Amino acid sequence: MNTPTPAAPVSALKATSETVTSVHYWTEQLLSFRSTRPAGYRFTPGQFARLGVVAGGETLWRAYSLASAADDAELEYYLVQVPGGQFTEQIKNLKPGDPILVEKFSFGFMTADRFVDGEDLWMLATGTGLGPFISILQDPAVWKKFRNLILVHCVRNADELAYRDLLSSLQQRPQLAAGGARLQLIQTVTRDNQDAAQDHLQGRITTLLASGELEAAAGRPITVEAARIMICGNPQMISETREILHQRGLRPCRRALPGQFVTEDYW
Repeated sequence: MNTPTPAAPVSALKATSETVTSVHYWTEQLLSFRSTRPAGYRFTPGQFARLGVVAGGETLWRAYSLASAADDAELEYYLVQVPGGQFTEQIKNLKPGDPILVEKFSFGFMTADRFVDGEDLWMLATGTGLGPFISILQDPAVWKKFRNLILVHCVRNADELAYRDLLSSLQQRPQLAAGGARLQLIQTVTRDNQDAAQDHLQGRITTLLASGELEAAAGRPITVEAARIMICGNPQMISETREILHQRGLRPCRRALPGQFVTEDYW
């Protein structure tokens, strides 16, 4: 397996060649890695970057949400390896010191500043859809803007519940705690037997939402007045969740019309 190498023809105006600084495997398929940060690179928590590697003489580009805090010295990404995927084949042996191309601009509109009001920020994620919320929850402005921060992470098996230590420590960071918000982490699995672990729920986000179990676990109802919702991950989950929210009178945010939820597909 060759080390991923940036393709030569890429314009310096489009991207810069950065260096992988660390790689962490959560499972055999799930990993996060960090890279050096391009000079002057800016992003809003919730946005994604476009990364490039060479394959067969051409550069492959993929979009990955940024999991790092907006002011981190490095950039962090959380991703799943897709068996047989072209990009995965180039990064499956990724290690510190390897090069990676990073486009100079960030992208995406799933950011907390889309909401003009609201008390409760619900963040619903499946799988690696957790990535942007890791970044959002490290933003002091979010802790000031909302009273309750409710992160819901759904995976197939409990060993895929990544970033637990970091999430558990956020409330203790002085710069975040000063905002006054309360963070709740609700984790749910779809395949593990409930008896195997009592610290998470059992079932899909949409099932728990439709039954009321999700709101019961949070101790907060999802209402038009108070709830603002960010949804990231499996397109089917997003579509079904959107329908449930529509039935409750909640609407997506539009440029000229404030709403109650925003989404980001992860396929």
